[in-house]
Amino acid sequence: MRLLIVGSLQGQLITASKMAMDRGAAVTHADSIDGMLKVLRSGRGADLVMADVGLDIAELMERLQRERIHLPVVACGVKTDASAAVNAIRAGAKEYIPLPPDPELIAAVLAAVARDQSNLIYRDGSMAAVVKLAEQVAASDASILVTGESGSGKEVISRHVHNLSNRADKPFISINCAAIPEHLLESELFGHEKGAFTGAVARRIGKFEEADGGTLLLDEISEMDVRLQAKLLRAIQERVIDRVGGNKPVAVNIRIIATSNRDLTESVRGGTFREDLLYRLNVVNLKLPPLRARPGDILELAEHFVDRYARENGVPKRPVSEEARRMLVANPWPGNVRELENTMHRAVLLASGEEIGLDAIRMPDGSPITGGGASADARVAASAAATAEAVSRVLVGRTVADVERDLILDTLDHCLGNRTHAAKILGISIRTLRNKLNLYAEDGVEVPGPGEARIAMA
Repeated sequence: MRLLIVGSLQGQLITASKMAMDRGAAVTHADSIDGMLKVLRSGRGADLVMADVGLDIAELMERLQRERIHLPVVACGVKTDASAAVNAIRAGAKEYIPLPPDPELIAAVLAAVARDQSNLIYRDGSMAAVVKLAEQVAASDASILVTGESGSGKEVISRHVHNLSNRADKPFISINCAAIPEHLLESELFGHEKGAFTGAVARRIGKFEEADGGTLLLDEISEMDVRLQAKLLRAIQERVIDRVGGNKPVAVNIRIIATSNRDLTESVRGGTFREDLLYRLNVVNLKLPPLRARPGDILELAEHFVDRYARENGVPKRPVSEEARRMLVANPWPGNVRELENTMHRAVLLASGEEIGLDAIRMPDGSPITGGGASADARVAASAAATAEAVSRVLVGRTVADVERDLILDTLDHCLGNRTHAAKILGISIRTLRNKLNLYAEDGVEVPGPGEARIAMA
């Protein structure tokens, strides 16, 4: 997380920057709008700008747009700056933070931008297979195409690959190709020279040069214009880029990871994506399953989000009730991990008892989540995951010998004492079964005879 703080408001922005650094942000300072632009042009870059509301926020936003620099701006000012706050929002600032800064508010703003993107939480076998492939290729420089539905965690696993690569100590630069207007994207990627277009008053370094030595994530690459795809293909093939308005190629050393929530093969057939670019990007394909196809991850992720948002909102961490857990697993989650995250954030805020119950698991408008939209396969998978979760809780804290004994005796009960049938179900020989039963009997454990079953204990 790279934070650029602009202006000076009686040292209070410096306090805000210290709070940000305490939360892992890399902070750069600039005294003025010109100083901010100098930092951004240089290639040091930023993920978020926090600007003194005493500056001309409208001019700041206009200067950014004129130089084709696309990044969120948060205005900061004293609590009495009500009109300045309104004007800043109208000028295009994403948010207004009153000063002196509140640590939790600073943490929330940073979390909204970063979203703990380095956390890779998984438990389900289908996701584990994707992670294993990612870790096998992480050390290479091979281009990777990460595909999957929106909200399934494509950027998270991309960061995981970078963190395990030989480039981990170099920048990880992400750019969302769908969020940036087409006429700005070229300059954002490749940078521009002074005079390249109206408003290009100085050379500006693009994302390719910012990522030099590290990894460049091209998020939602399917939204990139075909014309720009040709320039991207050359950059990948030749490892050189041309700044807009430039006449001298610039060498870059980066690893490319691209993501898409579309079938790029279909996009190739439709003429909206270059086939040669797809081949260049798709050296390795990490195909993320949707959350409904990895039910074993749902409760693990839900617990993670409960822990995070309880901490961020300063409320007690409550356990999720059994009824709520069953409902979470049964829900189809069309919005994937992102939808689950938002749901658990709301649940943390709405829960009032000792547990997070069904009454706290709600849609954004307050209506209950029923989970009724799940397909038959999803319901079966959800039921199996819930059963596995219940079984795992029962087994924790017990010895292997105790679990084995109960499994053998329960199976024997099921077969009404028939040793042969029980041995087949258990996958052991009849001799092994009899030896174990003799040991149990010697220890005083009741062992059912043929045609019998133990009396169930209340």
